[in-house]
Amino acid sequence: MRNKELIVGVFAVVAILLLYFGFNFLKGVEFFSTTNHYYAKYDNISQLTISNPVLVNGFAVGRVSDIRLMEGSIGNQVMVELEIDSKVIIGKGAKATLNSDFLGSKSILLNIGNYQQPLKDNDTIQADVAKGMLDMLSATATPVADNLQTTLRKLNTLMDSFGANMDQLVVVIKNLQSTPGKLNNTLDKASSKMDDISISIKSVADKLNGTMSELDPTLKNFKTLSDSLNQLRINQTLNKVSATLNNLNATLAKLNSGDNTASKLLTDDALYNNLNDMLKAIDSLANHFNSHPSHFLSPLGKSSKKIERDHKKDADKK
Repeated sequence: MRNKELIVGVFAVVAILLLYFGFNFLKGVEFFSTTNHYYAKYDNISQLTISNPVLVNGFAVGRVSDIRLMEGSIGNQVMVELEIDSKVIIGKGAKATLNSDFLGSKSILLNIGNYQQPLKDNDTIQADVAKGMLDMLSATATPVADNLQTTLRKLNTLMDSFGANMDQLVVVIKNLQSTPGKLNNTLDKASSKMDDISISIKSVADKLNGTMSELDPTLKNFKTLSDSLNQLRINQTLNKVSATLNNLNATLAKLNSGDNTASKLLTDDALYNNLNDMLKAIDSLANHFNSHPSHFLSPLGKSSKKIERDHKKDADKK
């Protein structure tokens, strides 16, 4: 009997221990590894609970082990205890950021800081709160809402102006309704005018064709007359040129015959020589006159002996 009671007692103790360890294991408590504890102070933890994970770059390195309200502190801050694996070195400048995902799950995002200047166990690290989805939506939606509000104001102003001008718009619409009828009447009148103009143009064209037909014989006669005049002028010019060439040929024949003065000037050397001697004598006389004008210009002139003496003097000077 006692053996059965002992077995039941041992079984109950083992069950309680398994339940305790299993519950703590599910909470994230590791019984076979050493941990360090750090503290962070928050103004609002947004429903953070014990056993929420502590993450470094998405990797779980610990859990929230305790949460306490700091009564009497400024704003009644909340102290959060972080249980971190001792293998993870937390350094100076570390920051614990309270984060919330899209589904509302809470976690602590840990920035380990400068691990070359490690913090001691139970030290306090800097706390921060990340902006949630609603905060980002609110920050994004605020300018949109302001712009929408401004747009609605402008739309209201436009609608008010539209209402004030409604009477004028009705008048304009009535005028537009009567415009197609007026336009049709104008087109009908224009069509009848175009028909009259077309008939007039056709009549003028017919008269012009008749006139051109009557002018055709006259134009042909004028062309014939022009051709005759041109041919007459050409014939007269050719006749004059032919007569001129005949006269030139007769003149050249007389020059070549040698029985006239002109032909002798061209063919007889004696006449050329006589003319040349005469020119030389005239040239000599002119030179003598230039050298001794007194031989010709004195009242009685000079005797031949004086002239000969003057010639000898000139020869001696040379």
